[in-house]
Amino acid sequence: MQEATAYLTVLVTLGLVVARPRIGPVFRITPAISALAGVLFMFMLGIVKPMHWVMAVTNLWSPFVALVAIMVITEVARRAGLLEWWASIIESRATSTSRLLLLVFGLGVLTSTAFNNDAAILLLTPVVVALVQHRYPGRPDMVPLFAFAVFLSAGVAALPVSNPMNMVVAEFLHISFNEYARHMIPVAVAGWIIAFVLLRLVFARQVVVPIKVIATSVPRSTTVQRMMMGLLLCVLVSYPLFGSMGGPVWAVAGVGALLSFVLARQQMKINPTVLLRTGVSWETLVFLLAVLVMSFGLRDVGLVDRLAALYRESGFVMVGIASAIGSALLNNHPMSHLNMMALDTVAPASHLGVFAALVGGDLGPRLLPMGSLAGLIWIEMLRRYGVNISVGRFALIGLVVAVPTIAISLLILSFYSF
Repeated sequence: MQEATAYLTVLVTLGLVVARPRIGPVFRITPAISALAGVLFMFMLGIVKPMHWVMAVTNLWSPFVALVAIMVITEVARRAGLLEWWASIIESRATSTSRLLLLVFGLGVLTSTAFNNDAAILLLTPVVVALVQHRYPGRPDMVPLFAFAVFLSAGVAALPVSNPMNMVVAEFLHISFNEYARHMIPVAVAGWIIAFVLLRLVFARQVVVPIKVIATSVPRSTTVQRMMMGLLLCVLVSYPLFGSMGGPVWAVAGVGALLSFVLARQQMKINPTVLLRTGVSWETLVFLLAVLVMSFGLRDVGLVDRLAALYRESGFVMVGIASAIGSALLNNHPMSHLNMMALDTVAPASHLGVFAALVGGDLGPRLLPMGSLAGLIWIEMLRRYGVNISVGRFALIGLVVAVPTIAISLLILSFYSF
């Protein structure tokens, strides 16, 4: 009875996360509020215990430090106009729709790797929509092509810092930055290529549409933009160097955030407290913490044992498939927490099962919009621009693009088993 109640509570919680209903004209039930309500209900039933909060904080403090630091770096880059400057370079070189699509997809890959996938989707989508509306006046059908290019470019996270979920899992299971990168960079590159080719095929009619030729010149980069690019490059180079010496990711990200504070204060006259208030998604952190607490409760009622038994009896390919389906249906964050606890007892020394789970967790949300918070926000953001992406269309494109990408990604990952 307690197990069934726990499952029902999680399903209701995730339903509220997807629906985000309003209470009155102003108040909206956010994902964090939904997750906290679910935790409270499970606490009242005795499924969640105070020790679960202690365990969650103990496991999440270091990835949370890294996440906050990366959010700060991303916010300073945004305020410096770095993303808009990159977009202006793309626009100046867009001589055809095919070329513009490749450049936009490449910008999504660069942004999702350097910052994280959520930043790429949420920050680039409005920039790209404005660019497309400017270059294709009277052609609203062109916006979905480039919007999906941004969304799908944030595929398998090449680095642990490229996806908050992956960072939490890697930290929990003691996977170093360099070990993660060694396995996942080849997988990510292959996934990007497959996704781009399939995206062109799905939108074949739009790819051949002539682009409005505009004589544009790239504006000179500002001092702040050059300094920010230099800082970002130093941070990215420091990750593997510091990691090879056994240093933690959060320390490198933290130093990068401190230098970003200094840059913002001296060059842009922005107070660090403003950056912490506007740039850090505290709600996302609360959601992640609450979901992990719920996952500990699910572990205690037996769900993690069932998942571990499934993984123990099957190969890592099945782990990836199950993770993709679970992420699409449940949302990738709770699924990743369940996976990391299940795989903590069954993953081989090479961590192949963990990497397969991360591949599924990264790509599974491309199958259904409820698979990730970024996907839900992406659809809502496009709706504000007058672009409606139905669940059916999202799922159809997801099946065509994500399924082959998952298959190829797991195939490449299998080479590490030999």
